[in-house]
Amino acid sequence: MQQAFLPISKQDMENRGWNQLDFLLISGDAYVDHPSFAPAIIGRILESQGFKVGIIAQPDWRNLTDFKKMGKPRLAVLVTAGNLDSMLNKYTAAKKIRSTDNYSPGGQPGLRPDRATIVYANRVREVFKKTPIIIGGIEASLRRFAHYDYWSNEVRRSILIDSKADLLIYGMGEKQIVEIAQLLANKVPISEIHSVRGTCYVCKYMPDSARYIEIPSYEAVSTNKLDFAAAFKVQYEEQDPIRGSIIVQQHLHDYFVQNPPALPLTTVEMDAIYDLPYQRNYHPCYEEDGGVPAIQEVKFSLVSHRGCYGGCSFCAIVSHQGRIIQTRSQESIIKEAKLLTESEDFKGYIHDVGGPTANFRMPACKQQQQIGTCKNRQCLFPKPCRNLNTDHSDYLQLLRALRNLPKVKKVFIRSGIRFDYLMSANDKEFLIELCRYHVSGQLKVAPEHVSKNVLRLMGKSSKEVYIKFMEAFEQCNKKLGKEQYLVPYFISSHPGATLKEAIELAEFLRDIHYTPEQVQDFIPTPGSLSTCMYYTEINPLTGENVYVAKTAYEKKMQRALLQYKNPKNYELVYKALVTANRKDLIGFNEKCLIRPPRTLQKPWLANDTSKRNRNNSVRKK
Repeated sequence: MQQAFLPISKQDMENRGWNQLDFLLISGDAYVDHPSFAPAIIGRILESQGFKVGIIAQPDWRNLTDFKKMGKPRLAVLVTAGNLDSMLNKYTAAKKIRSTDNYSPGGQPGLRPDRATIVYANRVREVFKKTPIIIGGIEASLRRFAHYDYWSNEVRRSILIDSKADLLIYGMGEKQIVEIAQLLANKVPISEIHSVRGTCYVCKYMPDSARYIEIPSYEAVSTNKLDFAAAFKVQYEEQDPIRGSIIVQQHLHDYFVQNPPALPLTTVEMDAIYDLPYQRNYHPCYEEDGGVPAIQEVKFSLVSHRGCYGGCSFCAIVSHQGRIIQTRSQESIIKEAKLLTESEDFKGYIHDVGGPTANFRMPACKQQQQIGTCKNRQCLFPKPCRNLNTDHSDYLQLLRALRNLPKVKKVFIRSGIRFDYLMSANDKEFLIELCRYHVSGQLKVAPEHVSKNVLRLMGKSSKEVYIKFMEAFEQCNKKLGKEQYLVPYFISSHPGATLKEAIELAEFLRDIHYTPEQVQDFIPTPGSLSTCMYYTEINPLTGENVYVAKTAYEKKMQRALLQYKNPKNYELVYKALVTANRKDLIGFNEKCLIRPPRTLQKPWLANDTSKRNRNNSVRKK
């Protein structure tokens, strides 16, 4: 029988016969007791170890009342901004406030402060002056070193220093929190917990270890972009649990110290985490507000693994989950699927089976488990490594088992297929079953761009690989008698993209007869390689200079080119084509993106509707 939700009030504590918590967990998200939400996982793991845990979700940071309501915990306060960086959660690429927050009751915005980890931790320090404070979650992970902050357009100090917390957990955190909890329970002072993998701390002296690398200080990286790039290069290359070194970065008179990442979870450990007694829903206290929207996408989805070796420069997964795949057993996943089918609101559809990349089910190669990931090489870029394991058979077997379960009508794959990985496998059997059973009209893929230079900086495969996949997908569906389409995802204004590259992408979209409904402007999120390139205009791995579109107007032009058919974008597209000296794309033939302005059209051309016969379909016929 499943236990109740974790306590969220004094009354809940009294109902359990508790006078005091061992750990108080403060989160910027509403409380959703589901394994896709980090606070739920951390809370349940501590509970499984015999600790008393309570959650205060989205406290009002304007006063201290909410922070006091469950009393002082015996061991520590744990603080997280939630499943997203709080600035990314609140602001768009244009730095405008988002209208909704899917991690809040009813999607209501404004229920967490900017830089939530810092604000919450400082409030906790006001209330519980000597109680240990431990910060974690993705905001803490990605902002652990001195980092560039897009929203303030400045280099900020480590979030550990600004939050005044005692310890920072980076990565997923399960191994770290258990080890720290046991040390605290054994009365080891938080000031002496300096050896736990996957954690960071601040001290007054260099660590007593021969195996550390000192990177340029906060003062240096905040004033010199070459130093910023040099520091990031070390952070990026040492992000490996097997071979990674201790990294030290001075902040004025203090030293920020990062221990090597936590060791990968074993399959047995992964299974145990997902077998904990989650309620798999939002707390009933949110029912009157309409629930928490974020649960809808994951409630009937299954996590099969963690980690990603795709190497996308703009992705922060490598800094949080790492490049080594950690896999659940098929038995564990099927057990969870059966549990989902017993839910009253299960309609027969499993929405996803995957992870950061759905078909990265197994580690990239056997060597990673012994010697770690390659320091100066990627698994898929610029071409697949000869040691790469491209076998899809285990994932295929899992999908077959899931779709054959009673009450299951369809199993979808929404977390994304890495098409270059699939093409390198040349696995026609997997592609056939993907199209036959796991696509419902549309399959989302992420080529991201088509320019050779931009793709190189992104760490993505070439346009030619995507074209081959398009052809294979089309042929496969044709044989199956299905009418299904690819929905490619593209990023505008990524470092390296000038108007020339944006126009190249627009011409590609014209040639495949596709108009994207949504386009994502590149957002420089903390901790990513692309963000380092954005801020420094340097590729830290090669030292080369990189062009970056930084003015709002140029970003608008690049974005508009990807949706050149939208009449609202006409002026921006026209300006972009003129600026780039590509007036050849303004006219009436089939290769033109837009027509001339009406003032420049000859009367007999303006009135000749036969010249306007252009295909506006968003799908390839």
